Amino acid sequence: MLASVDGVPLAVRSARSLLAGTGDALAVVREGDEVLARLLREAGCEVLASDACARGMGASLAAGVKASRSAGGWLVALGDMPGIAPATHAAVRRALDEGALLCSAVDAATGLRGHPVAFGGALGDELAQLDGDEGARGLLARHAERLVAVPVADPGIFRDIDTPGDLRGAASKAG
Repeated sequence: MLASVDGVPLAVRSARSLLAGTGDALAVVREGDEVLARLLREAGCEVLASDACARGMGASLAAGVKASRSAGGWLVALGDMPGIAPATHAAVRRALDEGALLCSAVDAATGLRGHPVAFGGALGDELAQLDGDEGARGLLARHAERLVAVPVADPGIFRDIDTPGDLRGAASKAG
């Protein structure tokens, strides 16, 4: 999350895009990761430090949902996907605000699902029960028939940064 693309940490780039598209964000970070927490606060995020992060993405997501139960829904954005355009975040949030139970960015040309994914408030209890590293994959499968596809022309919905090669590729596409 602290690896940089053109001098800006991945998580900060991702947070800036999310904030530009939605206006607010709760970032869930590993307990004790003070540098990342500080950088995300400076970027404009509310930050929740949680020991649940050690158990994986599902546990992190559950911690964030539990900390924000009054929200009408949750748009899940990942810190290692800095190439998602603010307009994509805004489009997915709009679908959620318009009443979708579950919605996701999909490539307008291929129909393939990417990120971000958003969950309506009615899924809060199921999200709060997540644990481990699977994330919300099982929840998506259980409610697949209710998924609203949000078509976008944004290659960033598929690009996550997992390796040094991915990082080099992101730097060449930044700007």
